[in-house]
Amino acid sequence: MIDQLFEFIENHPLLVSAFLVVLLAWLAFEAKRGSASGVSTGEATSLINREDGVVIDIRDSGEFKAGHIAGAKNIPQARLKERLTQLDKFKEQPIIVVCKQGQAAGAAVTELSQAGFSRVYKLKGGMAQWQADNLPVVKR
Repeated sequence: MIDQLFEFIENHPLLVSAFLVVLLAWLAFEAKRGSASGVSTGEATSLINREDGVVIDIRDSGEFKAGHIAGAKNIPQARLKERLTQLDKFKEQPIIVVCKQGQAAGAAVTELSQAGFSRVYKLKGGMAQWQADNLPVVKR
């Protein structure tokens, strides 16, 4: 199997090079996008406590009811666009977008930023990281 891989690499150097360039560009883009707008749980609690940050939980209502950050507003990602008007009063406040693992929040951050929200961040690691750090969770 390994021999076949090396043979493929030897026979197709341009294809392999193009693949590696695309892979590295994609990894660099994702790293930049993830770190540019993401906050750790400590930074999130600071934004919430010191700057009156608003937490938007984009998970579905069942996951939200099972456990969420105190004071979080549940707006499922599929309904975010239609419910943007509910968030207009928070345009100048920091907004922390929370999802399950920290991966789906990026799209919501982009959507909110394009809608004119000036300070939008995603919670790195999502609710999984929040709970792993033993931070308080409200259950309804």
